[in-house]
Amino acid sequence: MRNKILFVLSAMGLVLAVASAVIFNRQPSAQAPLFNPAANPYANGIYANGIIETVLAEGQNINIFPEVSGPVAKVLVAEGETVKNGEPLLTIDDSVQRATTEQQRAQAEAALALLEELRAQPRPETLAIAAAQVENAEASLKSAQDQLARQERSYAIDPKSVSGLILDSARDAAKIADTSLKVAQKQYALTKAGAWSFDIQNQERQYAALSKAYAASSALLGKYTIRAPADGVVLTLQASIGSYVSPQGAYDSYTQGMKPLVVMGTPEDRLQVRAFIDEILVHRLADPSRIEAQMFIRGTDTHVPLVFVGIQPYVSPKIELADSRQERVDVRVLPVIFRFERPRDVNLYPGQLVDVYVGAK
Repeated sequence: MRNKILFVLSAMGLVLAVASAVIFNRQPSAQAPLFNPAANPYANGIYANGIIETVLAEGQNINIFPEVSGPVAKVLVAEGETVKNGEPLLTIDDSVQRATTEQQRAQAEAALALLEELRAQPRPETLAIAAAQVENAEASLKSAQDQLARQERSYAIDPKSVSGLILDSARDAAKIADTSLKVAQKQYALTKAGAWSFDIQNQERQYAALSKAYAASSALLGKYTIRAPADGVVLTLQASIGSYVSPQGAYDSYTQGMKPLVVMGTPEDRLQVRAFIDEILVHRLADPSRIEAQMFIRGTDTHVPLVFVGIQPYVSPKIELADSRQERVDVRVLPVIFRFERPRDVNLYPGQLVDVYVGAK
């Protein structure tokens, strides 16, 4: 009985081993690819990485960096929104600069008030006081002269009636009164002449300097509002209320680097592709009049014919590998720009990477 059980167990193990061998050695059928890899449609075509971007007269998207530093106070637009030239995009906290501007405005206004005061001289009230002082000096002189005349007539009649000391005092008093009258007359003339021309010129320069300081401060205050430099679409917005920005841009926690505060482009129905041709393949690039190319959209079987627009004639480092300015690479590329008709059945967006093959007619 025991041998019979062992025989049955052995037979079952053999069957299980054969079934396992058959199952695990079976080759699964290959899954059909979701899309075919991009194939070179030209006999001697050049492969290049391409990036889709909006069409601009200057050739590139508009990267906006603030000219001042500070925390973001308001965000007035959203990504994908169409804006007009001069429309405010966001504001940076300007409380300190606004107070400084108001202070300089007040200083300029005070300088202007002092300048107008100098130009308006003499005041009628001040001139009236100077005229009264002249009249008083004239009266004092007449009184002194009359007193001297009486003393001299008495002395002429009887020299003993007036002492020499009194007569000398009367003569001195007349001279003092005469001098006081001349001083009063000159003071009246000085008051009537108004402010000195050099004082007016100095105050004019003070007012001009303070006005320019106020104008410069006002212009700087305007920098705290970031405005659209042209009509277009907000592609990216690296700002949120309270985040700190500077002329280096805004910090991106994902790439751990500084990026433009705002990137603007044209509406997405006007797109182009910028193909980066490796420097070792540049010599194979055909004459511009014979260049033709095709763009292959990654993840699809869609390929789009391209129309040559131009070459950006500067071989630059290829920084698009990780989109990091700090990245150091040895590869240098020549940017070639193409236009294309946007396909109806595929969504395309600025910044999307594509495969490009460049050939010759």
